[in-house]
Amino acid sequence: MAKEIVTPLTQALSEGKLTREELKSFMRRSDWPALRLLVVWIVVLCMTSSLIYMSWDSWLIWPAMFIHGIVIVHHFSLEHECVHYTVFRTRRLNDIAGYICGLILVLPFKHFRYEHCDHHTYTQLEGEDPELVPMPQNLGQYLYYISAVPYWRTKLTELVRHVFGRLTDEEKRFVPEVEQKTIYLEARLMAAFYVLVFGYMFATGWYDLIWYWFIPLLLGEPVMRFVRMTEHVGRPTVAQMHENTRTNIVSLPWRFLCWNMNYHAEHHYASSVPFHALPRLHEKLKGHIYVEKGGYIGAHKDILTQLFSKSEGK
Repeated sequence: MAKEIVTPLTQALSEGKLTREELKSFMRRSDWPALRLLVVWIVVLCMTSSLIYMSWDSWLIWPAMFIHGIVIVHHFSLEHECVHYTVFRTRRLNDIAGYICGLILVLPFKHFRYEHCDHHTYTQLEGEDPELVPMPQNLGQYLYYISAVPYWRTKLTELVRHVFGRLTDEEKRFVPEVEQKTIYLEARLMAAFYVLVFGYMFATGWYDLIWYWFIPLLLGEPVMRFVRMTEHVGRPTVAQMHENTRTNIVSLPWRFLCWNMNYHAEHHYASSVPFHALPRLHEKLKGHIYVEKGGYIGAHKDILTQLFSKSEGK
């Protein structure tokens, strides 16, 4: 007998927290919220880039690159939304924005889409959720994850493996067989792009992209690991969405950077709801989902409390 898959959406509807009519109103797509946000996004990128330019001959270039890097790594939030095709009304615009973000982050868009689809289907289920981040067992594991070293090791190894036409058994589970060659092509085109970029820099002696892109990307990624950890780590490894996912109440700058993905439990209940409608969905689901009022810091306090409690109990 086939295993019945209970989706987050069927959970929401069966629990009586959303009606189909309400869901339909939340799901309405529009280009304008994203276009307005992107204008501000570009202005912010110009401002943080200017910080690097103004501190070029000073040690202040390092904190400037870190600040710029925080904005750069949050292109992940835009790519993530494009994966769900909720940023723009048309699929083409979502694809274009998603592929651009993927190039910026060294995160292949199409592969991420298939992987992330499984994450939503099997959220927090060990052995089935390909994006599951295990609860760290000690402080060393906690800090190691935040360092982003394991992240870069996994992603760069993944890219190289795809360039040579190989998928792991886990990847074969969520990448349809008919799309495997597309995944390889995507990786090869991305690798060729990076080779051309570095080749141009070496040939011309123009290394500004190192300082405006690559180093900030490396400096900012631990911040993204810090943020991503708050979504599910420390929550129960069960199928119920009101238990396995954490929503974080954060300030406007962070909501801007993460495209409202701090409303993560709401997003998991109805991933087809656009980013701009998540605050309204949050109001609808209040009292039913797990909300961390202390934001990212509060979530990490919770994770560390659990971690040290386990250590003391051994």
